[in-house]
Amino acid sequence: MPETFHEEEILGKAYDSRLMRRLLHYLRPYRGVVGLALIAIFFYGALQAVPPYLLKLEVDRYLDPTARRQMPHFLQHFLSPNPLTGILQIALALLLPCIFLAFFLEFGQSFAMQLVGQKVMYDLRNQIFSHLQRLQLSYYDHNPVGRMVTRVTTDVDVLNDLFASGVVAIFGDFFTLLSILVVMLELNWKLALLTFSVLPLIILTTMAFRKAVRESYRRIRIAIARINAYLQEHITGMATLQLFSREERSYEEFEEINRIHMKAYKDSILAYGLFYPAVEFLGVLAVAIIIYRGGLMSLHGAVTIGTAMAFIQYSQRFFRPIQDLSDKYNILQSAMASSERIFKLLDTPVTIAEPQSPASAEGLESRVDFRDVSFAYDGAHWVAENVSLTIEPGETVAVVGHTGAGKTTLTSLLLRFYDVGRGQVTLGGVDIRQLRLRDLRRNFGIVLQDPFLFSGTIASNIRMGSKWIADEQVREAARRVNILGFIEELPGGFDEQVRERGVTLSTGQKQLLSFARALAHDPRILILDEATSSVDSETEALIRDALRDLLRNRTALVIAHRLSTIQNADRIVVMHKGRVRESGTHRELMEKRGIYYKLYQLQYKAQELPV
Repeated sequence: MPETFHEEEILGKAYDSRLMRRLLHYLRPYRGVVGLALIAIFFYGALQAVPPYLLKLEVDRYLDPTARRQMPHFLQHFLSPNPLTGILQIALALLLPCIFLAFFLEFGQSFAMQLVGQKVMYDLRNQIFSHLQRLQLSYYDHNPVGRMVTRVTTDVDVLNDLFASGVVAIFGDFFTLLSILVVMLELNWKLALLTFSVLPLIILTTMAFRKAVRESYRRIRIAIARINAYLQEHITGMATLQLFSREERSYEEFEEINRIHMKAYKDSILAYGLFYPAVEFLGVLAVAIIIYRGGLMSLHGAVTIGTAMAFIQYSQRFFRPIQDLSDKYNILQSAMASSERIFKLLDTPVTIAEPQSPASAEGLESRVDFRDVSFAYDGAHWVAENVSLTIEPGETVAVVGHTGAGKTTLTSLLLRFYDVGRGQVTLGGVDIRQLRLRDLRRNFGIVLQDPFLFSGTIASNIRMGSKWIADEQVREAARRVNILGFIEELPGGFDEQVRERGVTLSTGQKQLLSFARALAHDPRILILDEATSSVDSETEALIRDALRDLLRNRTALVIAHRLSTIQNADRIVVMHKGRVRESGTHRELMEKRGIYYKLYQLQYKAQELPV
């Protein structure tokens, strides 16, 4: 099923154990670093309970003489009876172990998990891109590019938040809460229970916050998906947009989508703006309870003044991790939604798969056979039906027909971008499904109607990463397709930078570079798919000269609308509604006065119309 905007609405569970197990799998290579981070966060959480206790010791031992006898016996051996010395000891204990050690522990775990998060992002993005490269073209027919870019960028970034500040930080908040809870109960369980009396209100506030943030997050995801799709479509089609003076209308549409995104974010900001002060207020309420009740208990000798003061600090420290846990909940929920979408992509089966026991491609003849081939893109409506066609080694076969006749489908089946529905396609007598994809496709060179150039240099676009092609071979290929003169006139020559999709080059220049690319790789079989349909007459003349070199001693499949370009083909095959209707030389087909003859007449009559 193709993805839609509505897919972004599905947030799923806040925690899904199945997804989490898959995510934690990416931490395995770095489990040593994660283990050290967990140890650091454990001790950091335990240290959070120490400073208030040191305050209690100072007050009870040195500032409140009536409380000295209540000091734990073992601490009396460590603390000096002299007040000045003892206070200094407590201050140093707070400064050195608690502050400096806590600093290094927090820095260590934060740095370690940020590093692990980046490494996991690196591994995951590599895995996604590798999978995208192996997916069949039918997947790209039904899924927008912007959505896949979002998977590799935005969704992976969300997972980085989970690994860098989510997983281990949750344990840190838990250890902090646990250590404070244990110390508070140990000091005075009655006062501790009074402090925890505001927890039901905290829970209700947190639940309302989570519901509000969940809804706003859903709306934010939808808006982001729409912004990405709208930007991709309109930036790609900017020339058409400007041609029809649609800038103002497009701006209004984008402004509306952007406004929806802004409103969703404003609601999220409002939820956060209300939640944190609410928790802060409840924390102050707990402090007020402690001041009142703890003060009364101190007057009656039930607790020491130091204990009451420690409880005030503990209550402030206790509610801060609760705030953090609520924020981590949102990170966790976002990560679950993003991971579900990422794993959905990674779990997409590769239907054009390598054979388990591949046949050898050594010494195969360049003979191509389509044996009673039928194919439907949607599995139901045949675009090619019972096609049988043989291309002998060294033969040039042209395929012509009306738009939608199934001509380009043959090339896609031959290169195994799609698998046949029925029948068989063979190369040198071997079913192409029995050959490794690399072994199969290295036999072919293809020149398309709309050549694609990558960002890089002229030379890199001809070489296409094939390191075995020497500079001299690149130069010779350019010379043979009549584009060397143009390249040498460029400021950088073969090192001239090509911008995205070759926007600085004309269609004819890009087409000639595409021919040079095919020639440099010296393919045994050449496929030309409407290679001259979008160029001017002068460039077409240059391409015709280049074709003489390209087609010499090569098997070739030429698809063309311009019948003038294929009149010298060894054989012309006429397709109509997915079937082979006629076959023969130009002269033979003209004498038949069938479909080819009508196509020829229509084309040349159109050319003779007065301007």
